[in-house]
Amino acid sequence: QKDLCFLFWFPVMVQEDYHSQNPYHNAVHAADVTQAMHCYLREPKLANFLTPSDIMLGLLAAAAHDVDHPGVNQPFLIKTKHHLASLYQNVSVLENHHWRSTIGMLRESRLLAHLPKEVTQDIEQQLGSLILATDINRQNEFLIRLKSHLDNQDLRLEDAQDRHFMLQIALKCADICNPCRLWDLSKQWSERVCEEFYRQGDLEQKFELEISPLCNQQKDTIPSIQIGFMTYIVEPLFERWAQFTGDTPLSENMLNHLRRNKAKWRSLLHKQHSSSRSNDHSGQVTGSQEQTSLNKEETP
Repeated sequence: QKDLCFLFWFPVMVQEDYHSQNPYHNAVHAADVTQAMHCYLREPKLANFLTPSDIMLGLLAAAAHDVDHPGVNQPFLIKTKHHLASLYQNVSVLENHHWRSTIGMLRESRLLAHLPKEVTQDIEQQLGSLILATDINRQNEFLIRLKSHLDNQDLRLEDAQDRHFMLQIALKCADICNPCRLWDLSKQWSERVCEEFYRQGDLEQKFELEISPLCNQQKDTIPSIQIGFMTYIVEPLFERWAQFTGDTPLSENMLNHLRRNKAKWRSLLHKQHSSSRSNDHSGQVTGSQEQTSLNKEETP
């Protein structure tokens, strides 16, 4: 009964440590990422080699990867001299915080208390390695390494080190997979993440700080943000993931959704530009008409 109590208490702690006021980085996002991670761990190329420990680590990391997220990004924490930025010396600030918070909850819940100390320490370190891999600033590092493995065909999933690397890749995919979902759901998540960006921009404006990239609601539109995100972050990763999985139905569906969603955002962006040009032209005519009217009134 005690073990069951620990088993149920940890998920409750994780959920409560997410902030529901965040439009995007909340417990629903954590559940979304965990569901995606579950699907990726079932891909035959990976599933055939995973141990129960690998699966547990992958799902734990997915559930807790953004725990206690403050709703602002690392540059904001650095330029406001937040204590977390100082604590982690401006390196993977949020990811280090998510990891350390997770360890704190694991220890408080005593979920792993039945294991030897060296095993627990190894689990904690591996969780850290997985969560730190979600730092978007390390995207190229992981892509280059994945490309090298795939091109050289030297992944050996019998080896724990290579399995762990692919768990990192799977978690990175799960974390940013929303553009690969059906349009209606994908669009909702896109609007949520941009709302969080815009809230940060409003805070920066309030405190007379330079507004961060993607956070200016007047300049950074949702379609333009999403097109850039898909082009430079999502597509390269999921194309390599599909290469690894061997173009399974899941991978093919995700890439198809991604391409369709990108085309829809391009269409919306085009409509925005057309509407903006139309409004500008209308404004110029109106201004001219007002000037003519003013001149007539001034004529004796």
